[in-house]
Amino acid sequence: MFFVLDIGSRSVHIAGSTDQPCEALMQQIARNLTDRVDGFLKQTRYLIFDRDPLYAKALRTMLKDAGVEIVRRPSGSPNLNCFAERWMRSLRQECLSQIIPLGENHLRQTITSYVGHYHMERNHQGLGYRLIESVVANSNADEGRIRMRERVGGLLNYYYRAAD
Repeated sequence: MFFVLDIGSRSVHIAGSTDQPCEALMQQIARNLTDRVDGFLKQTRYLIFDRDPLYAKALRTMLKDAGVEIVRRPSGSPNLNCFAERWMRSLRQECLSQIIPLGENHLRQTITSYVGHYHMERNHQGLGYRLIESVVANSNADEGRIRMRERVGGLLNYYYRAAD
């Protein structure tokens, strides 16, 4: 799974996933990420990479041409990638360790659902316990029926008051 995380907003974008990564796939991911209309990196100046050989010269050149400066982590320094490591830990603890994926599509669907939960329903300590993407709340929080939104087959639940 290849994901990109915006450190400022903590927003996560799943750029692609495969069991057979190759340079052509990585170049397509770079094109999608740097798309001028809806690319996740269209306003980004820096991108931190580890030393994976999949980040080949062609991929780095495409990103540089789009105005994204590549910063490569020194080897053996996981603390320089702490935001990505923390996101992976949350994904594993809150979701993946609780299920048995029934195939590649099920795994992708589960991760996509978790990302929706992560953005819209999960409070973030680093953001002052706010949501990344807040939904317009009921103006009178003490009234209205309490509703529940389920994700990942009921593994993740979000309770809110609905405006009746």
